Amino acid sequence: MDPPGKRRPPGEDDDLEAEAIKRQRISDGEEDEEGGGEEGTDAAALPGLAVYKDDDDEEEEGAGRREQWMGQENDRGETIENGGGQVRVGAGDEEVMEALHQKDASRPPAPVRQQRQVERRRDCPYLDTVNRQVLDFDFEKFCSISLSNLNVYACLVCGKYYQGRGLNSHAHTHSLEAGHHVYINLQTEKVYCLPDGYEIDDPSLDDIRHVLNPRFSREQVLHLDENRQWSRALDGSNYPPGMVGLNNIKETDFVNVTIQSLMRVTPLRNFFLIPENYQHSKSPLVQRFGELTRKIWHARNFKGQVSPHEFLQAVMKASNKRFQIGVQSDPVEFISWLLNTLHAQLRHSKKKDRSIIYDCFQGELEVVKEIQKKPLIEKNDNDDEENKVLVAEGGSSNDSVVRETSKVPFLMLGLDLPPPPLFKDAMEKNIIPQVPLFNILKKFDGETVTEVVRPCIARMRYRVTRLPKYFILHMRRFTKNNFFVEKNPTLVNFPVKNLELKDYIPLPPPKVKKKLRSKYDLIANIVHDGKPGEGCYRVFVQRKSEELWFEMQDLHVNETLPQMVALSEAYMQIYEQQE
Repeated sequence: MDPPGKRRPPGEDDDLEAEAIKRQRISDGEEDEEGGGEEGTDAAALPGLAVYKDDDDEEEEGAGRREQWMGQENDRGETIENGGGQVRVGAGDEEVMEALHQKDASRPPAPVRQQRQVERRRDCPYLDTVNRQVLDFDFEKFCSISLSNLNVYACLVCGKYYQGRGLNSHAHTHSLEAGHHVYINLQTEKVYCLPDGYEIDDPSLDDIRHVLNPRFSREQVLHLDENRQWSRALDGSNYPPGMVGLNNIKETDFVNVTIQSLMRVTPLRNFFLIPENYQHSKSPLVQRFGELTRKIWHARNFKGQVSPHEFLQAVMKASNKRFQIGVQSDPVEFISWLLNTLHAQLRHSKKKDRSIIYDCFQGELEVVKEIQKKPLIEKNDNDDEENKVLVAEGGSSNDSVVRETSKVPFLMLGLDLPPPPLFKDAMEKNIIPQVPLFNILKKFDGETVTEVVRPCIARMRYRVTRLPKYFILHMRRFTKNNFFVEKNPTLVNFPVKNLELKDYIPLPPPKVKKKLRSKYDLIANIVHDGKPGEGCYRVFVQRKSEELWFEMQDLHVNETLPQMVALSEAYMQIYEQQE
């Protein structure tokens, strides 16, 4: 025993006990070795000695270190808990086992980690440091240092994203280095003061939460087209909600004009303004499209523009980089892919083949296909070319045509433009031809024949049997050959209001007690400017509440006249069915 008044330093008891066990095991091994034989040889294989292991708790205690005494396994023995580790001793070591049991009984129980209680305060002295002009929640929620998307906070002073708020986290370090103390969790929308760690409960921060995650009630959505008020951004500029510019990240104008056009489709917009309508879908593309829709129509944005960065990232991933940033693409191909992908990811099951996409845009065509059968060639005995006889399969030459009729659903219709003139006029200038929209719509009257060569030579007749609520028309201006892409400059004369289709397309009679709705109004018109493969896209859209037309090209939004819409080189149009 130690003399009274003299205390051993901490950790010396553990060292003495480890040394005692070591001597006991060595002595047991020597006795077995003296006994000889195979059993003694096996017993001579001593187990490893006890080792120490570090356990760092970075979240709660930083770099604190605890030593644990770990034992190894012997051929015979009993496992005893020792300070969080385990040690295995022989069956005859009663004294060592008793000493370890007494030590464990005298050791205080290990502390149980409890959930951290966060204080909530309203009197934060740093609220005046919040700078709303630098806040931008349009980009991906990644930490600017670790590039992690877990537990990300936005600094409300400088606008940068950082991960975590505990000790040694990037947000905690930034608060100490830069003196920025107010942070918002981008997932839970809770605001904290760092490094103090308390939650700020102040209603003056609600406008930031609404910009981070815009919300609409069902009543607000129903009266959205009746709102004529303009909103004011923090920089003093005015903008109409729903008519904000979209940032062109790099050659993404084909995405911008498509999004601006789809925002005029009222049922589609109303559906995506309420997240509960599509909460069953786990698709990132659906969620990002809904977020972008809510940001465009939000009336309390800090800026009069929105960046579709997160939506573009979801598009790149969902399309396997078929559409990507920095590569110009065709808006017709993009809207076709987008509508079909959204439909596939919105429907509840494969059996229920309905969604908001099909409810808005799906129509039906009757296609009559006439295929000429291959003739059989019979040769006479004299194998001359002149004496060949053509015999059609299945009988006489009158029966050599096979006619197939089918019903085909469609989301958009492609219209063929007449070829441009080959020669110049007397003034050495090319004549820009014009064609009425009704002339190129005759393709779908059920009588006009269209020759096709792929997949086989056939004569096609098309007739619209069911009109959709929103009619998408696509003018085929670009033609490809083996050498280059050619653009057709033909102007299409189309009405902006009251497009009557029943006078040019024979439609089936409506059902009982239903009125034939064949009148349409233009709501979006996409235009291509420049050479094929180059150039840019812009779009004319209508604001229903004021019946005004706006020309939109990326961030530029200008009011225009309806007559200017009709003079443009239309590439894709969306018509809305009149009630």
